[in-house]
Amino acid sequence: MGLVGVDIDRAASIIANGGVVAFPTETVYGLGANALNPNAVAKVFALKERPSFDPLIVHIASVDSIGLLTPSTDSRIFQLAERFWPGPLTIVVPKSNIVPGIVTSDLETVGIRMPNHPIALELIKKSGCVIAAPSANKFGRVSPTRAEHVLKQLPQVDYILDGGKTTVGIESTVVTLDNEGFIILRHGAITHNHLAQVVKPSSAHLPKKGLASPGLLKSHYSPNKPLYILGETNKQFDPSKAGYIAFGQKPHGNYKRVEYLSEKGDLLEAAAHLFEKIHALEDSDVDYILIDPVPETGIGIAIMDRLRKAAYRYR
Repeated sequence: MGLVGVDIDRAASIIANGGVVAFPTETVYGLGANALNPNAVAKVFALKERPSFDPLIVHIASVDSIGLLTPSTDSRIFQLAERFWPGPLTIVVPKSNIVPGIVTSDLETVGIRMPNHPIALELIKKSGCVIAAPSANKFGRVSPTRAEHVLKQLPQVDYILDGGKTTVGIESTVVTLDNEGFIILRHGAITHNHLAQVVKPSSAHLPKKGLASPGLLKSHYSPNKPLYILGETNKQFDPSKAGYIAFGQKPHGNYKRVEYLSEKGDLLEAAAHLFEKIHALEDSDVDYILIDPVPETGIGIAIMDRLRKAAYRYR
């Protein structure tokens, strides 16, 4: 039997029996295991080579599972869930005792999300498990938006459920709640303005103790070739050795390869293409990757967050 396929029953059986499956969501592909089986979750950390201090998000298929994962009855959780689920929003809440410490990096909170993807939702339902899943890539590397991106980095996974290209293209927005309102821990497609229509924002900043959310390290999402954001580096480049990822207009210069986030300057399209275009140039014969910055409005804030972390190690 092949490693990559569309057999949801097979994938669900693997999850139910303590295995690890890569599966599509609307954001990026996830690397999933039964969230309530610490031995299965340990396999996820091992496959990703992920440090134990970086918590995982638990994916659910029904709001009924909220009560399994948290004792909190905060009405704002359900207001956010009603408005944005299924969708690219993770809500960090106090965890119940049933959630293993390995999932939460021994924090007293857990991130919960209901993905907006029919394959992901069916996998969760058929497996009979809530599924802990980070992105299906080696830790710190470029996130996968296609099954072949997963296969490139994680050929040892038990099964890759192929759902084609993801639609949102960047990881979920992550929020937590304090007495005052919401705090964004990680930016994504659901923006501050979207959230503020449902729950008041807090004036507080990121929690100082521990990583309350994935994606908070300074270096993350990095390709194995140097990546530089134009306008944020003083380095000089030889176009004949460079791959260029453009936003909007065609770049000046004879670059070895040119890819486009969005030829029409559309931020949603740019987000959907971001990791795919980085993968394409990482796998090409260019020596390094240059990329246009995008306006830091709406989802552009999340795009630039990913780009600066991808470029951090090459500064």
